[in-house]
Amino acid sequence: MKTLDDLRAFYETDLKARMDALEQRRRRAVTNGSIAVAVLGIVGFVVGVMMASAGGPLCMIIPIIVGLVIGAALLFGLSAGNRREFKNTIVRGVIEFMEPDLRYFPEEGIGKVQFRASDLFQQHIDRYRCEDLVKGRVGQTEVMFSEVHAEYQTTSGTGKNRQTHWHTIFKGLLFIGDFHKDFHGRTVVLPDRAQKLFGGLGQALQSLNFTRGKLIKLEDPEFEREFVVYGDDQIEARYILSPAMMERITAFGRNRNTSVYLSFVGSQVYAAFSTKKNLFEPKLFGHANFDTLVEYVAEIRLATDIVEELNLNTRIWSKS
Repeated sequence: MKTLDDLRAFYETDLKARMDALEQRRRRAVTNGSIAVAVLGIVGFVVGVMMASAGGPLCMIIPIIVGLVIGAALLFGLSAGNRREFKNTIVRGVIEFMEPDLRYFPEEGIGKVQFRASDLFQQHIDRYRCEDLVKGRVGQTEVMFSEVHAEYQTTSGTGKNRQTHWHTIFKGLLFIGDFHKDFHGRTVVLPDRAQKLFGGLGQALQSLNFTRGKLIKLEDPEFEREFVVYGDDQIEARYILSPAMMERITAFGRNRNTSVYLSFVGSQVYAAFSTKKNLFEPKLFGHANFDTLVEYVAEIRLATDIVEELNLNTRIWSKS
């Protein structure tokens, strides 16, 4: 990956003029959208006052809400084109400049079938969204990663009081890389929340997680404090999670302010990094500048660093 000094030079000679032009469009969209929200809100208020005289206070609130919702939709619509062009020019430019062997597809993502194949999250999925696909090579390693948001649905109450609730299974960055080895079984590395909360009782609870396969006990105490491992094959799991690999995974997890999930399935390594923010997004109510591009680089490195830190470019094994 190129350096931030390289990016600064690219920004000054190429991206800055494009970003300034998009900034003017963004300001016009925000101004026009804000005017639409204000006008429709006022119209809703006037209509509400007229209706309230005949139907009571509730009739006043409804037109105001409808007006504000329509205005907000117009604001979003006016900004959507600018967002799309920003991603296709600025974000793509940053990613493909910093990592020339990667390509960016803002409206695509890692699909639900691949998400399920990782075996990282076993909850039934009722709603799934993905975007910002990046794929190509980092060194010798084929990779892809994208933002994903998987949710499940619950309901409460009955009849008119029935309510729908959406719960996040995972929201963040999902990475898939070629491990250059065909695995016979599955090995899954998860954040060890049970042991952190319950100590020895947590270990007992982990062993009762029958849907995950066998609990794999390893000899690295630091790794064991941070992660819990399940697998189909004890020998293969220990083969994959060598002392050097456990040390690298522990360091990788501690150096990121996020939960890290890993699995080794087929011939792929899957990694998931949870985050609440939307990745590679332009600001609607803020000016994008060089610091914005630096944030995008940090988001790229969240995924690409795993190739280096898990030593994926070193062909220790060969595929069968």
